Formats: sequence, structure tokens, C-alpha cells
Amino acid sequence: MKKHLTRRGDGALIEMTSEEIMIALEAGTEDAADRGKIAPLSKDDLECLLDIFMDTNRVVSVAHGEEVVVTHDIGTLRLMGDQGNSGVGIPLSRLQGIQVHERAFCSDTMELGHIDYSFKPVKPVIAMEQQEMESALLSTIIPLFYGAMPNLGTYYSPDGPFGNPSDLLPAGKVKEAYEAQESAVEHATRDMVYVGQKLAQVGCDGINFDTTGAAGDADFKATLHAVEKLKKTTDLTVQVGMAGEFVLGMHGGLEYGGRRLAGLYCHDQVKLAEKAGADIFGPAVNTKPSKDMPWNLARAVTFVKACVEVSNIPVHVNMGMGVGGIPVFETPPIDAVSRASKAMVQIAKVDGL
Repeated sequence: MKKHLTRRGDGALIEMTSEEIMIALEAGTEDAADRGKIAPLSKDDLECLLDIFMDTNRVVSVAHGEEVVVTHDIGTLRLMGDQGNSGVGIPLSRLQGIQVHERAFCSDTMELGHIDYSFKPVKPVIAMEQQEMESALLSTIIPLFYGAMPNLGTYYSPDGPFGNPSDLLPAGKVKEAYEAQESAVEHATRDMVYVGQKLAQVGCDGINFDTTGAAGDADFKATLHAVEKLKKTTDLTVQVGMAGEFVLGMHGGLEYGGRRLAGLYCHDQVKLAEKAGADIFGPAVNTKPSKDMPWNLARAVTFVKACVEVSNIPVHVNMGMGVGGIPVFETPPIDAVSRASKAMVQIAKVDGL
């Protein structure tokens, strides 16, 4: 029986028959449907996914007219950074990196980001970031975002002023853990708004809140409040990219717009991002390394399709190392990336990647 090359969730190259692939696809979509309380992929969708995996070409793509917009996170740090951070270690300035993406890579959009890539460490050096952003805007045409993570963890000890919930909760100090997260929300919101407003003053096109919710529901709440305030005080385009498929309940009792944040999957997350005023939403679905890629991709497409169906704003799904059905590997293989991207466009109907 003919075998087809595919990947495991950790990037290893494996072989599977068409029957094995279909069994994995069905199991993956059922897992997502069960967890998210959403509809599984239809028979036609599964057949389309099967065709994508059975394509013998190493790189696959969509037809003319099906292309979507591409936005970025971390931006030029992919060129400057070391290989431990998916970079290639090329000694370029950030401005040069943006110009390479515009003039050599023909990127649709690009972003500037600080090497720490979090709002808290950006605040003390915002004047320098304003200068860098203004220089980039004056020498390029491409739309430029400024990217950073809410990263609420930087507000907890030992890096920040508040107690660390990861230490307080195991010690039974629940009230103190709640208070630390609630205080961190206030400070993080203030810092994100401050940075965004300063960048808007020099003509920045947009803000990318990357890896939102990485520190749980408090992280998500702070970001939503920051989005709301920035949309009221600036003309910035705001993109909210999530950290995972559901919001971790590190606090458990936090709400936004009357909705509890803990446990929300991407089709619910997008509605709150909309409510806050976000212009673009980036759902993230985690890859399980021990499972094969057909299982992971069917699962990811199921979640994202449900998100797109309820969204009134463009959905630019997170696609990369460990999310979007792509293997958990620092430099994901192009056969995996192209298949996952094609599936998201043709089946989930995303607006961008």
C-alpha cells in the first residue's frame, strides 16, 4: 500500500498511508470539536485536507486569487537573532532588516520590535524606539507595526514589583495571588497604552500585541483594556495575537464585558477582541509533538474555522513553530509550513497568516 511522507508533531519525517492519514484527520477534528464545543470539519473539508497531505510536491500553494495578507511577529529579529530564537544570526540593523523584508522578501507588512520584545522593558527606552520607528517609516513604504508581548510575567517577582502567583498559589496564598495579578493588570495596561501612544506620535501604523494571554486570564484582560484605550486615543491599527488555543485561568475570576476570560477558546476570544476594538485577530492553536501532523492540522483548522465563522474582523492565524498545525521545531520544514498554510486558507478561510 502506497505511503505518503508527512511529519510528526516534533518535525520528524514519517510515512503514512492515505487510510492512516484520514483516521488521524478525523481524530484531530473530533478532539477540537469536543474541547471547543464546536462543529467538526465536514467530509468535504477532510477530503480537501487529505488531498493536501497526499500531494507529492514538496512545497504546495494556493491557486491564483486565493493569496492572503501576511503579518509578522518578532519581525526583523528573525534575521538578527540567534538560532535558539529561530533567527539566522545575520548582523543587520533593524532598519536594514525591515528594508530587506520590503525590497527582497516582498512582505505585505512588517514590524519593528525591541530585542526584549515585551512592553515593560520597552517603556524606559521608548524615546529611542520612537526615533527608530520614525527612521524606518521615512525610508520605507511597507505598513509598519510595532510588536511586543504583554508578558504579564515581567510584573511578578523576581523581575517585577508584585508577588509571583506561581509561588503564591502553591503556598496556599490565594488572596495574595489574586491581588498580585489584579495589580499587574493595572500596571501592564498603563505601560502598553503609554508605549502605543508614544509610537502613534511618530506615525506608527499599528501595534501588534503578540502572545497575548501567555500569563493567563490577567494577561488577556490587560491587553483588552489596552486595546480599548488605544483605539479611543490614537488612530493605530491594532492586531491581537494569542498565545494558545484557550485562556489559562491563572486567576479564574477575571472578566471583560461581563464574560469570564478563563477557559475561552479562540472563537470566543475573537468576540472580546472585537469588543475592545481590535482590527485584526490572531488565533493560536498549539501543536502536540507526540501526535502526527495530520492530527494536529485537522485540529488546528477546526478551531480556526470556527473562529473565522463568528469573526467580524480579519483573522490572521498564528502559523509557525508549534502553532497552527506546524511542528514544534525552531526552523519548521517548508513541506509542513506550506501544507498548513494552504489548509488554513482553503478550509478555514482565514484572511491572513
